[in-house]
Amino acid sequence: PKKMRQGALRSALSERVREGNVSVIDGWSLDNPKTKAFADSLGQLGLAGMARAFEELTVTPSGAELDHAEWLGLLLDRELADRQDRRLKARLRYARLRHQAAVEDVDYHTARGLDRALFQRLAMGSWIDQKQNVIIEGPTGVGKSWLACALGHRACRDNHSVLYQRIPRLFADLALAR
Repeated sequence: PKKMRQGALRSALSERVREGNVSVIDGWSLDNPKTKAFADSLGQLGLAGMARAFEELTVTPSGAELDHAEWLGLLLDRELADRQDRRLKARLRYARLRHQAAVEDVDYHTARGLDRALFQRLAMGSWIDQKQNVIIEGPTGVGKSWLACALGHRACRDNHSVLYQRIPRLFADLALAR
């Protein structure tokens, strides 16, 4: 499929070049006014990741060895990764997680009565898809907030919206909502 996509992209681009609908820039370098205008256009279109990748490819010697489809693929991959990263950062900022915790960092050897299989099932996030709630309870100092933040961080990475609130704040907000 990848070779077929590359072939289809090459033929489509070649056809557009023949028709005069695509600008071909020879000598990719940031000193070239056409190249600089192209990079500026990417930025103006809100394609910041693609613009950064374009500038990096123009100054890297290996960038000259790539064909058009590979160039375009790299630019698109970078833009996609950049957008996903920005969305994750926004979700994490909105979640207001109290701790920088990750489910991969959970210590199951600590004596707090944490069931490894249960927590790993919770980390999978099926309870979110089933619209269920999770209440983490236990004595003071065993890491309930940290575990909640780890689950919240995982949910953000899985493209879910999260809001971390402790019970006193939640009850205050619910009282205001009445």
